[in-house]
Amino acid sequence: MTVPTNDTDSPDRRSLHERIAADLRDEIMSGDLAPGASLPSTAQLKARFDASNATIQKALQVLKDERLVVGRAGASVTVREHRQRTVRPASYMAPAEPGQPYRWLSEAAKSGSQAHSTLLDVTEVRPPADVAAALNIAVGGTALLRHQVLSVDGEPAELVKSYYPVDIARGTAIAEKRKIRGGTPTLLTELGFPPRLSVDRVSARVPTQEQHQTLSLPSDLPVLRTLRVVYSDGDRPIEATVMVKAGHLYELQYEFTPE
Repeated sequence: MTVPTNDTDSPDRRSLHERIAADLRDEIMSGDLAPGASLPSTAQLKARFDASNATIQKALQVLKDERLVVGRAGASVTVREHRQRTVRPASYMAPAEPGQPYRWLSEAAKSGSQAHSTLLDVTEVRPPADVAAALNIAVGGTALLRHQVLSVDGEPAELVKSYYPVDIARGTAIAEKRKIRGGTPTLLTELGFPPRLSVDRVSARVPTQEQHQTLSLPSDLPVLRTLRVVYSDGDRPIEATVMVKAGHLYELQYEFTPE
């Protein structure tokens, strides 16, 4: 279906080339335009969207900047291998097996990717209001923050800020500026706080300046923000993590068993 994108009375206030890029992006992400497939010709796109050659080229440049397509002016533009990654949150909850790396790293390796985590900071801070509420931290209270960026195949993929109650984290490896073998789920289990339940709250947001810069986002595409709260025995919250991913590169897969 072709939408009259050139209608000046349209409630969509984005520029025409942004609207064209959005439609083509959706077709790429959904698989209608498969990896290796050629996009319609410039002439076909001009007719479909009632747009000028310059507008079509601007739309295609947006998709090139996002690394969804590849090509050059005057030649066919093709869809790149899908860069969208499927994340299964349930895979990351359990502690790593003895001697094994953090599950985020091992799960990435299963798909043939090379993952790397860079620890940016470890400090006590006043957490965001939603994190404080999740951890039952009083107004003005602090939490221990571990701030890192995760990369896949050399590209920044996820900005992660994990917060811990200070009475759990102080004096432990969680408070040290170094990587934790097996990740914090393994360490929390060793400290007597095994993860029992993980609750995710996922929202799409406009990226902040920090997120835009750290993740090297090509435009103002939305990011996926996940607030994950981990509970131990007695429903005690032991960790609250804010994870931010580029919205056009990820999808979340949740699996449910009917009760």
